[in-house]
Amino acid sequence: MAFSQSRRTCLSVILLLSLGWLPGCQSPQKTAPSEGASGRTVTFGSVLALAGQEEGLGNRMKIGLETALKDQKVQGRSIRLIFKNDYYEPASTQQATQEIIQDKIFLMIGNVGTPTAKVSLPILAAQNIPAVGFFTGSGILRPGKGPIVNYRASYGQEIKAVVQLAIRNGITPQQICAYVQNDSYGMSGLAGLKSAIAAAKGDPAIIQSFEKILAMTGDNPQRNNIGPVGVYARNTPDVVPGYQSIKAWEKATGAQCRLIVTVGSYSNIARFASHIQQQGETWIISAVSFTGGDDFILDLEEYGIRDRVIMTHVAPLLDSTLPIVTEARTKLKNEFGHVSLEGYIVGKMTLRIFNDIPGEITRESFMQQVARSQFDLGGVTIDFLENDNQGSNLVILSYLTPQGFRTLDPSIFKAMLQ
Repeated sequence: MAFSQSRRTCLSVILLLSLGWLPGCQSPQKTAPSEGASGRTVTFGSVLALAGQEEGLGNRMKIGLETALKDQKVQGRSIRLIFKNDYYEPASTQQATQEIIQDKIFLMIGNVGTPTAKVSLPILAAQNIPAVGFFTGSGILRPGKGPIVNYRASYGQEIKAVVQLAIRNGITPQQICAYVQNDSYGMSGLAGLKSAIAAAKGDPAIIQSFEKILAMTGDNPQRNNIGPVGVYARNTPDVVPGYQSIKAWEKATGAQCRLIVTVGSYSNIARFASHIQQQGETWIISAVSFTGGDDFILDLEEYGIRDRVIMTHVAPLLDSTLPIVTEARTKLKNEFGHVSLEGYIVGKMTLRIFNDIPGEITRESFMQQVARSQFDLGGVTIDFLENDNQGSNLVILSYLTPQGFRTLDPSIFKAMLQ
């Protein structure tokens, strides 16, 4: 008996599909390969500093992600991780991001830095590629353009916690100064400081000086000698011009800094701490989480800095007994640290979201699952229902001790002021 024409056509299509010979056709039950999820793997990309001045941040983030996702599967698919180095320089970020997209990644995860994110986010948004768990608390990711999934609290939240602690313990808004990186990262922190000082009824002239600095554009503009602020150029060891800028403000106004809010990377901030100690300053330095607690401690030790340093963290402290920290400590072994712990949490958070997706894995279904995700991750609350595209509001204040950073009690902060 002869086959009907329709039956022959159906069998031909099935044969061609099985051999991969029918262009433009795919099974309706499978994710498009262009979305980085084949029948066997899901591909994640990451562009971060694996070499150069701030390589400690990128390499520690990398090991945290790798450890969290090693041998894990999402709906039966293996996870493939691709890392590229950008030296924490935007020009390199642009090239690395374009290259990694050619590997057909499903999402980008754990990228390090604000100036680098400023370059990569528009590229990812144009391709509808989710940016997940970037190591930055900048406002450009909250909410930001394109599909963005943040784990961490913002720099604004970190700095607000420091300013509130200082003011509660007798420091006036006029005694709070800033030393920041002269780029979008530093300016993101300065914007957070401006908001915190304004909320504390600070001097309008100081707030206006912040606004003047924030309004400047271009690559490394002249932001020193404007208000109680010193800046330094990214990926440089320069600390003297920023220090002199703060001192010039003190001399011109008769005010005295007591707390310096720093927004920079570990190598420069540690040098700054050393320099002010050599100059006989009694300023307390605060650092945000991006500074990188692990390498920051090493550099401070090298310079002989043992006190008057506080730091905010967006992941639990290393002496925590929370289940996620205990698990990370066991898995990471000698690589366990502040940045690798955050990378581990980001990896585990992403894995949980993937495994909660009902049905097929697509970028759309992934982002839909993010929007309805609310769960406990070994003692760390992840809540995208309340926080829009930010999973955690955790901010921990700590201070430098011989054993590393430990929880900062207000009485300890008061003792620092004596």
